[in-house]
Amino acid sequence: MAETPDRHDTALGTAERVEALLSAMTVEEKLAQLGAFWPPHSDDEADGEVAPMEDAMQAGPKTLEEAAAHGLGHLTRAFGTRPVAAAEGAAALERMQRRVVERSRLGIPAIAHEECLTGFTTLGATVYPTSLAWAATFDPGLIERMAARIGADMRAVGVHQGLSPVMDVVRDYRWGRVEETMGEDPYLVGSIGSAYVAGLESAGIVATVKHFAGYSASRGARNHAPVPMGPREFADVMLPPFEMAIRLGGARSVMNSYSDVDGLPAGANRELLTGLLRDRWGFTGTVVSDYWSVAFLDMMHRITADRTESGAAALTAGIDVELPSTDAYARLADRIAAGELDETIVDTAARRVLTQKAELGLLEPEPGLAPADPGIDLDSAGNRALAGEIAEKSVVLCDNNGLLPLDPGAGRVALVGPTAADPRTLMGCYSFPNHVLSRYRDHGTGIDVPTLREALAAEFPAATIEHREGVPVRETDRSGIEDAVAAARAAEVAVVAVGDLASLFGRGTSGEGCDAADLTLPGVQAELVEAVLATGTPTVLVVISGRPYALGDFADRTDAIVQAFLPGESGGAAIAGVVSGRINPSGHLPVGVPRIPGGGPGTYLSPPLGQYSEGVSNIDPTALFPFGHGESYTTFEYRDLALSETSIAADGELTVSATVVNTGDRTGEDVVQMYLSDEVAQVTRPVRELVGYARLALEPGRSKRVAFRLHADRTSFTGRDGTRIVEPGDFTVAIGHSSRDLPLTEHFRITGSVRSLEGERVMTTGAEITE
Repeated sequence: MAETPDRHDTALGTAERVEALLSAMTVEEKLAQLGAFWPPHSDDEADGEVAPMEDAMQAGPKTLEEAAAHGLGHLTRAFGTRPVAAAEGAAALERMQRRVVERSRLGIPAIAHEECLTGFTTLGATVYPTSLAWAATFDPGLIERMAARIGADMRAVGVHQGLSPVMDVVRDYRWGRVEETMGEDPYLVGSIGSAYVAGLESAGIVATVKHFAGYSASRGARNHAPVPMGPREFADVMLPPFEMAIRLGGARSVMNSYSDVDGLPAGANRELLTGLLRDRWGFTGTVVSDYWSVAFLDMMHRITADRTESGAAALTAGIDVELPSTDAYARLADRIAAGELDETIVDTAARRVLTQKAELGLLEPEPGLAPADPGIDLDSAGNRALAGEIAEKSVVLCDNNGLLPLDPGAGRVALVGPTAADPRTLMGCYSFPNHVLSRYRDHGTGIDVPTLREALAAEFPAATIEHREGVPVRETDRSGIEDAVAAARAAEVAVVAVGDLASLFGRGTSGEGCDAADLTLPGVQAELVEAVLATGTPTVLVVISGRPYALGDFADRTDAIVQAFLPGESGGAAIAGVVSGRINPSGHLPVGVPRIPGGGPGTYLSPPLGQYSEGVSNIDPTALFPFGHGESYTTFEYRDLALSETSIAADGELTVSATVVNTGDRTGEDVVQMYLSDEVAQVTRPVRELVGYARLALEPGRSKRVAFRLHADRTSFTGRDGTRIVEPGDFTVAIGHSSRDLPLTEHFRITGSVRSLEGERVMTTGAEITE
């Protein structure tokens, strides 16, 4: 193996070492740094049973030796493809790294990447709540702590990069990947997502924000479908979370979206991946392709004639690394030799990959291929405790007529429904038990996941709990309804647990490729709920799901409604704790809960004509429970709203403050939310949008004052000419408990001339809490 002395000269800076290495590389060696290797696996072990992916999976090298002949950029999911214990996976990854080093002339290790959306996606690792549940906590600091733990576990076994978080903003609840998002508000998505990024990066893991951009706004909420979105909505709704994750969170990697926006696939969009991301936002990390999205340019989008042309289009647009394996990029050497592709484009991408490898210590004389702690407990007590804390803070009490918390002396409880006793219904589609172990049933869940039935039995040891499934999650089997009704009729109270079983590509009711035709509960679960309600037994409806479902038909007849967004391995105990009152619920909805299953129920973040227009249309899309809603076993009152200024310049700032009082009889936590309305603007604007929030805890009778620092930049939007502006005019600021419960309102004005915003801007609203 030939050596390039400067590359190991630690006296040189990273840039000089990278340039020395780059100058010593052949074209084939540069291209190899832009690819990856995923060991071939049989169809029953495939990541997705979906034709385009199966076809793409067959391409590329079949052995590591072949893939690493000229070097290798990435190793794909050594842990997350099949069940391997931590020590076994770490040893296998080390062996693969050594083969990469020994096989290639320059001996550069690969970057090992894994999925980590609900925790490290591998056997025996903690399954945290889904991203939608993170958002329901409205607690960025808590999510940053979680991400740091996930990152530390991954780094200990030799992983370098995590393919998370998902920064897409929900536009249609029917989309299967709603569970992977952080809700329907760009500011909530951006602030929670940036915290996750910061936590992952603090552990030395490269965070990969995805899917850049527009993916979640697909037509008809169908996975991979075209995105019918104009540039203004794209700029003001879809892009801000990504910008926040990069500027504020420090994300070092971006993954492109599969979808096309107005006919241009993200994977071939140079204006997006280079003009916006790099030239305007200043991003210096790597852009990696979503799996096979380079191949999809010719296979599905049909904007290129063949795989080589797809590779040239993606690389030119700004995708640095082709994942999950090298196919298109490996074909580009001949095109470069023929002068049809400028080698400097390859140099630019290779330079970025090598710089990232230098940051990860992979260009050192002794790069440390052995894992730091191969025997690490990936589901430690500390992990489980944190997973439990997030679950507890994410459960949302949507409605309660006084039945909850249940009497601790409850005698006979009927627990009915398909999500009551199946641990997999508590977890997201990218959790290892659902993502991989669903095809390896002999492994069970790989970790201890107490079900809701087990958790309620522990919570109410003196009660007789009669469990009946009633119906399956998705199949139309009604044979168990009669037995469930009998149990409910004989009980003092019925707890009906309904919702989702997450999986992939149509194998579940929530998750990637598991889109919904409407927002009716899956299968015949709605019939089960109706049958139990008809008994007249006091009923608690518990929805454990990856998306909100329409509950308008049940709301007036249930005594309480509890919503949990796939709360993870500790979710059963969190829900049971809310039912018993051991936990005072404090989660708030990051998405609205619809009243009707069809009719295009929209997000709260819409302009006036997106709201209900009486007499204009007979369809009312108003949510049953709005964005930001969440009840408690205590009560909170908002008082004394004050603005430090009633008039500011277009680059000014004001402080908006209010007092929150716990007027109930027990300690509780509330999420104080601040919304902004632009009274008159040159383009249509949302009726109101979240611009600040703060989570606080209060003992009975105590109060705290919350002061939000609102900068004029936070009123900005994309104007008629396509540039972001702060426009003078009148604004209403409101503080309250949800996007609909806003008892405090006040007005201020921005004066002067229209101000154009170029480059960085104020993207957050600071909050200070005082006694």
